[in-house]
Amino acid sequence: MFRSSSLRLAALYTALFSLAVIILGAVTLFATREGLARQFDARIQSEATALAQEYVSEGLEGLRQAVIERDRTPGALDYGLQGPAGAPMAGRLSGARSRPGWSTLMLAEADGDHEGVRVLTTDLPQGYRLMVGDDAERIEALDGVVLRSFSLTLLGVVLLGVLGGFLLSRGVHRRLAAITGTAEAIIDGDLARRVPALGASDDLDRLAATFNRMLDRISALMETLKQVSTDIAHDLRTPLTRLRQRLEAGLENATPAEAETLEAAMADLDDILGTFAALLRIAQIEGGARRAAFQQTDLAAIARTVVEAFAPSAEDAGQTLTLDAPEPVLVQGDRELLTQMLVNLVENALRHAGPTARIQVRAAQLEGAAILCVTDDGPGVPIAERDRLFDRFYRLEASRSTPGSGLGLALVSAVARLHRAEPTLAEAGPGLAATVRFPET
Repeated sequence: MFRSSSLRLAALYTALFSLAVIILGAVTLFATREGLARQFDARIQSEATALAQEYVSEGLEGLRQAVIERDRTPGALDYGLQGPAGAPMAGRLSGARSRPGWSTLMLAEADGDHEGVRVLTTDLPQGYRLMVGDDAERIEALDGVVLRSFSLTLLGVVLLGVLGGFLLSRGVHRRLAAITGTAEAIIDGDLARRVPALGASDDLDRLAATFNRMLDRISALMETLKQVSTDIAHDLRTPLTRLRQRLEAGLENATPAEAETLEAAMADLDDILGTFAALLRIAQIEGGARRAAFQQTDLAAIARTVVEAFAPSAEDAGQTLTLDAPEPVLVQGDRELLTQMLVNLVENALRHAGPTARIQVRAAQLEGAAILCVTDDGPGVPIAERDRLFDRFYRLEASRSTPGSGLGLALVSAVARLHRAEPTLAEAGPGLAATVRFPET
């Protein structure tokens, strides 16, 4: 699920939305800070103007008393009144030195720390100077409030994004897992499987419905094709068997020349009947019904049995058939079908590798997976035609004059697919290596 595209998309949108919140927070903080600074400056400006008017109306003493009273008021601004040459007269700021206009002063506190004060200094007649200021830390305190608010908002956005992405991904993952499971079951031969729908009428339900209609159509076409092939094989096998019986009966009164012709015809009929039997066998295997009878099977024991059975005939033909299976190689499978698969691979090598070929059958564990391999040192197969050899009735041009129907490797492929294994043909340098790799255990 953590590799799903829906979760990555949710994470991307969460990141983008978080970035948008950060940008919005920065803009809001800047705008809030600027607004607060203007409000503080306006307040200081208003207070300085009022005190300057106090000086005009009440004189210097009235201004000094006003500064003293305001300076004693809790929560009020900071004030200072200086005489000519900067002599302190009243207020906390009277001992500070500043130029006329706006400035920021650093004043010492009782604990030894310093605080910043935003100050407006106004020159009065006769050399007097009025100072009105406010603590700059108030703006910083409000900045902290805004920052904490947006930090909590950002945290909430991230948590909601992560939670929403997880829930969304889990739901989509379950739906897609159902589609994937159905596809895997169909690959394994269960053509009756369909994608479940939740009845939500959303896009995934519509996809499931479309997928199921497609599967219904494919299943019907494949069933028709399979039935046609099976019917042909069944219907033709019966008259061909009767024809062979008649040919056998005709041998009793046939002349030597006629007997030779009849025997050749019977051999051809046997090949045809063998082809039909192979077709029916492949159809049965591809149906997947035999998977229910799978049990633990030793590939090494199968290889040993097949090599012992074919070694005498290989020796008679001048070929060498050897075994490399020192340890048990266990898989879940059908022993009869796996034996037939290996027999077809060995027969294929004996038939096409040449009269003095050396053929090796190997069963082993390789990188956690079981393999069954038949290697020869014959002429090999062109790269462009290797994959096509697993198709039904496909034969190399050089092999068309030799006995066979082109169904041996097709049956190997069908048995391998039934066991979820992968058959491959590769260069053996020289020769050909036919390998069946079973799923990792």
